[in-house]
Amino acid sequence: MSKEDKREAILQATLELVAEHGFHDAPCSMIAERAGVAAGTIYRYFDNKDELINALYLELEAKITAALLEGYAAGKPVRERFIHLATGLLKFFISSPLEFRYIEQFHNSPYGAAFRRDRMLGQAEDCGVYGELFKQGVEQKVIKDLPLVILFDLAFGPILSVSRNHILGFLQLDDNLLQQIAEACWDSLKR
Repeated sequence: MSKEDKREAILQATLELVAEHGFHDAPCSMIAERAGVAAGTIYRYFDNKDELINALYLELEAKITAALLEGYAAGKPVRERFIHLATGLLKFFISSPLEFRYIEQFHNSPYGAAFRRDRMLGQAEDCGVYGELFKQGVEQKVIKDLPLVILFDLAFGPILSVSRNHILGFLQLDDNLLQQIAEACWDSLKR
């Protein structure tokens, strides 16, 4: 197994085990076993488990951002861009349940608290494509002038809840319903 393959196997094993058992019940020894590497191999790529958990989150975020930006046109009106991003995020989450579970656990743990705080309170230099869209929408007076953290909640709260309910089998989403959900999220944001 090449060096890059080992790193990918460690990240995949971490994703699977954390999604299945949570952060605390996914020790490095179990991650190494699932990845098919020696326990010490993890420490060749990551200084500790915290670094591994954060690195995986950043890789997942980059993967999501790349998926969301496919076909994204920065020159379109704020509403159209929001609908594109919201439906794209819903599609990504419902087609990637392991990634969704990992991200949800990360955001609701001490690992993600500082990251989310900086992003949602606008203290990070890069507040992400949604943060930029929200700022533009407020400036253009098409999105309610609310704190960024509330705009994130209005947009992401329903998306996370609906994604979770789909993954748990409580409802089945199709393209028509995804569009309606994205439009309902927009309705909560628009002026």
